[in-house]
Amino acid sequence: MARARGGVWTNWTGDQRCAPSSVVRPGTEEELVAAVGRAVAEGRTVRAVGAGHSFTDCACTDGVMIDLSRMQRVLAVDPGRCRVTVQGGARLHALGPQLAAHGLALENQGDVDRQSIAGAIATATHGTGARFPNLAAQAAGLRLVTAAGEVLDLDEDADRDAYLASRVSLGALGVVSAVTLQCVPAYTLHRRDAPEPLGDVLERLDEHVDAHEHFEFFVFPYTRTALTRRTRRSAAEPSPPPRWRRLLQEEVVENAGLGLACRAGRRLPRLVPALDRLIAAAMSSAEVEDVSHRVYATRRAVRFTEMEYAIPRAHAREAIERVLALVERRRLPILFPLEVRFSAADDAFLSTAHARESCYVAVHQYRGMEFEAYFRAVEAIMDDFGGRPHWGKRHYQRAATLRERYPRWDAFQAVRARLDPGGTFANDYTRRTLGA
Repeated sequence: MARARGGVWTNWTGDQRCAPSSVVRPGTEEELVAAVGRAVAEGRTVRAVGAGHSFTDCACTDGVMIDLSRMQRVLAVDPGRCRVTVQGGARLHALGPQLAAHGLALENQGDVDRQSIAGAIATATHGTGARFPNLAAQAAGLRLVTAAGEVLDLDEDADRDAYLASRVSLGALGVVSAVTLQCVPAYTLHRRDAPEPLGDVLERLDEHVDAHEHFEFFVFPYTRTALTRRTRRSAAEPSPPPRWRRLLQEEVVENAGLGLACRAGRRLPRLVPALDRLIAAAMSSAEVEDVSHRVYATRRAVRFTEMEYAIPRAHAREAIERVLALVERRRLPILFPLEVRFSAADDAFLSTAHARESCYVAVHQYRGMEFEAYFRAVEAIMDDFGGRPHWGKRHYQRAATLRERYPRWDAFQAVRARLDPGGTFANDYTRRTLGA
């Protein structure tokens, strides 16, 4: 959870901080419009923040910060069309039970659910599954508050270019006051985790991805064992495991055990390869079956920083092998696994999966340990495949290097120039990644 104390705001990890001139917490769209209007009249820039879950300085500002934490209500439910309209600050972890109460669910989501819906959409947050696009593609409509004080209703039929730009916008077009989500009838997920030889997984990677609704895997450096995760959906009644068993797995094995290994590796980096091998050897098979929102998300108590790139799916195996070889060649002390996921293509102008089936490769480093050398080296590998960085995670790209990777880059910039000609919603991050 992001924090704002003593005039200083920090993101959830505490490694991004800024001192806004003021922090405004509107509770309604009318209050939001008024807050933006006051900032514009005073000549101040504006940045909106939800849960502060990005690893980048995307939300940072020395102007007015709009904190959406009071805008989390469900505004409308249309059961016949499986659509729900929520305020932009709605948190994903609260949204799951709210949707379930109406017999609905998100079609797909990621394994972290602390984000706000507007923030997750703005940064192209995703789950895994070759048939499913990212979360922003589930936004059937958005209400956008612009610098001119207008409230725009955007969807496929109303200003389509602005709709496709605002779905993944980095907050550079305005403040999203509400999102209409295209949901699906509630469903049960059955997830099976199993360690397998990495070589076997990579050899049959396309088969695994295509044969399962949701497929992903994790592999620790200095090992050749992948923890695979296959998830299927059904209309069956859920049969959740006892609460104690899931707490044991998530709190003791996945969090306490990993945290202990990370602290040891931070203190004695030479032990890292052995620690990685120990963790991989301890991985075991596990199954869970429950309503969808309880299966997608897992608790992350061990703090880290992260970089993630979307590359064309066809290059997945080569990219993974090169990253693992890089760590071993340079003897880097990396205590977190590579996380590998997949998604369908979509049409949002700045989506990391725009117009191509994608593989996502995420790398991490434990807090307090040097990460830049590792991340820059991984980024150089991803550059070879035309990689697109996750907008909410660390990267070193600039507008000049990103422009060629997005076929509709100029279309996004045209919408930006139209909706925010004075740069009201700009900050260092948008100027660096999108240009002035």
